[in-house]
Amino acid sequence: MSERMQIIDAVRGPSPQLETLCRRSLADLSPEIEERTREIVNRVREYGDEALVEYTRRFDCPDFTAEQIVVSPEEIQGAYDEVPADWMGAFRRSRENVLSYHEKLVEKSWLEDFDGVFLGQRIRPLASAGAYIPSGAAPLPSTVCMTVMPARAAGVPRIAIATPPREDGSVEPLIAVAAGECGVDELYRMGGAQAVAALAYGTETVEPVEKIVGPGSPYVILAKKQVFGRVGIEALPGPSEAVIITDGSVPASVAAADLLSQAEHTGDNTVILITNDEDLAYEVRDEAYQQVEELPRAELTAQSLGDYGAIVLVSDLTAAAELSNEIAPEHLQLLVEEPLAVLELIENAGCICLGALTPVSLGDYAAGPSHVLPTNGTARFSSALSTDDFVKRSSLIYATRRGLQRLGPDVCKLAEAEGLDAHARCVEMRLQMDEESGE
Repeated sequence: MSERMQIIDAVRGPSPQLETLCRRSLADLSPEIEERTREIVNRVREYGDEALVEYTRRFDCPDFTAEQIVVSPEEIQGAYDEVPADWMGAFRRSRENVLSYHEKLVEKSWLEDFDGVFLGQRIRPLASAGAYIPSGAAPLPSTVCMTVMPARAAGVPRIAIATPPREDGSVEPLIAVAAGECGVDELYRMGGAQAVAALAYGTETVEPVEKIVGPGSPYVILAKKQVFGRVGIEALPGPSEAVIITDGSVPASVAAADLLSQAEHTGDNTVILITNDEDLAYEVRDEAYQQVEELPRAELTAQSLGDYGAIVLVSDLTAAAELSNEIAPEHLQLLVEEPLAVLELIENAGCICLGALTPVSLGDYAAGPSHVLPTNGTARFSSALSTDDFVKRSSLIYATRRGLQRLGPDVCKLAEAEGLDAHARCVEMRLQMDEESGE
């Protein structure tokens, strides 16, 4: 088992240990991983299905064939027999919550008169989108819902998802059913960087998309980085992160359980508790190590706690909020007596869960906002996946004669000052047309 989670005293100033803990990024990945990813992407781009099958045989399913790339509607339907009925009910309710939330986020096109020049915005959905859905030791059918339903709410007419096959060539039934329930148009049996490349460039079997979203391994994330420009991407998500600010108003056992809930993914998730109560800090750590022994993923979870976890002591809740803003976490929990008051101090966070009754798990599965969130401190400048990621905005300008007469002379002066006479001339010609018409 890894070393125990560290307790850092930040009351007297910044901590080098904490700085190291919170500043992971893609730059930390080895150049060898990036080069191997580039090789995979380029081979799929050049050889299509042949390369896709080659890599799927190497990494996932030894007997894979090109005929298996597309998951048929019949296979999806058959997967329904393999999932529990109570899970199905829970998934459907979650799906509706996510759809309802994102339908409220959809912006409308508009056009208004600004003193003779009509200005506005035209919003249209992307023609297609693809989502990468991790599988393996912890398949994530919830990520199908959290990536597909925002696209559905935005009006994207064609949505594809890619997920790795199991060793026998089958797709995880929970993911197949989730795809069926969310109305996915195409389900592809492919994983890793090769799946991202296929979605970006297309193959003989895979239709390319205009944007790729979703989490994945370092190879998946680096592949998204490499295909950006050919397609859009929403982010380059890294390992999950959670910061908890607590003033001792919830039991140490609850705070410890919340730490563990975010530490159990892959063994490299950042989990940080910030408090102004030193006694509580030690209580929470002891509780966490008692509870971790009861978890099926105990080893991975303990690894996160020891390698990427910390409990940080600060002077007060204002200092806690300031530290959280520096970290800019993916998830932030405010386990405090007055969460709305502390919320006013928060500037940077992907998702903020307020109060003792709001664990991050609510957002991970069923509340409504997408659980695809900014990581690696990028919450300083980016946001949760939403309908905004699946639309295009076109600026609209429609000048009347009055508007041209109002703006035209200024445009000519500004263009001439930059030495762009043709810019000015096209305006002057129209102003002259107005004069000759007598208007």
